[in-house]
Amino acid sequence: MGKYDFDKVVDRRNTNCTKWDNLDKTFPKARKDSIPMWIADMDFEIAKPIIDSVHMVADRKIYGYSTRETDRYFDAVTGWYKRRFGWDIERESLMFSSGVVPALAVLIRILTDENDGIIIQRPVYHPFTNKIVQNNRRVVNNSLIYKDGKYEMNFDDLEEKAKDPSNKLMILCSPHNPVGRVWTEEELKKVVDICKRNNVFIIADEIHNDLVRNKRKHINLQNLCPEYKEKIVTCLAPSKTFNLAGMQLSNIVINTPELRKAWLEEVERSGAQHNPNPFAIEAIIAAYNECEDWLDELNNYIDENAAYIKTFIENNLPKVKMAPIEGTYLVWLDFNEYGLSSEELERIMLEEAGLIFDEGTMFGEEGSGFERINIACRRELVEECMNRIKKVFEER
Repeated sequence: MGKYDFDKVVDRRNTNCTKWDNLDKTFPKARKDSIPMWIADMDFEIAKPIIDSVHMVADRKIYGYSTRETDRYFDAVTGWYKRRFGWDIERESLMFSSGVVPALAVLIRILTDENDGIIIQRPVYHPFTNKIVQNNRRVVNNSLIYKDGKYEMNFDDLEEKAKDPSNKLMILCSPHNPVGRVWTEEELKKVVDICKRNNVFIIADEIHNDLVRNKRKHINLQNLCPEYKEKIVTCLAPSKTFNLAGMQLSNIVINTPELRKAWLEEVERSGAQHNPNPFAIEAIIAAYNECEDWLDELNNYIDENAAYIKTFIENNLPKVKMAPIEGTYLVWLDFNEYGLSSEELERIMLEEAGLIFDEGTMFGEEGSGFERINIACRRELVEECMNRIKKVFEER
């Protein structure tokens, strides 16, 4: 029995919660008793030091313009990455963003020109595609290889695409959302070697870096390949780690004065960012300084949720394949053996099972027949979810 109760019921309904509220508008065909396991935040109560920090800020009674330009803030962030990953991040390299997705838009504009190609690895987090297209750049898809239920990179194809001088940038999802891979040192070095030979910038989206399964080790790309760090930008945030997405504070690691200047100019020009809010600053300081034990227990609990699903599928749903989950709290399930269209699969989940997942095609056509399931919730919901899937598929 751990120190923290991740089985505790926390009712998020009627709290302006994206995940649980207004589902009749977001998913009009869903059942009234639907279980939402889609958008990537957690249903767990956050760690008490973070709650206490928010109360402390509330008690100040003034919530004006705030700055993170303090030793306390930077020491908390850099201290975390030094302790957990052995990575020495220089204070001046940390740029503020309200989120990783807004940061991607800014970075795309300062690292590429219109009509340039940007390499991504589908099936992948859909805002990668959205921000590329919205900024009049080209999506260059280096699809992951799906073989025997596992995913790996297609390095030959990556090399060919990187050789094209109009393809200026690669966005690497590490750990990978939605397939759950935690890339190995060898894989990451191959990516950097290819990009280095072809002068391709890399944005490393490492927002899930603290969420690893069964004590695997995430490897920070810049830290692994410091010789190329001037052309690697890393996106970091406590939002997934500590369930702080609503706080809207991310740290973007940019290693050269020239790129930092370009970042600040684009932020000013576009109005894409503003000051962080005072609650976020103190919450992040508390999270990084006082909540390591909470994170360790959280990872153990999610490991157990994932293990439950794996065993359940093996015993009850032989046609379903579960990609090995090495990182994130997102399970990637393959229903293709049922021979259903994506539309029919989604109809079954919403209308028959009463389950709201992120359908696989959201992440690219490679996701057809898949569902992404957020398992950062109490075991009772995970069990109910799997029993509902069994019920609607056992006779198909």
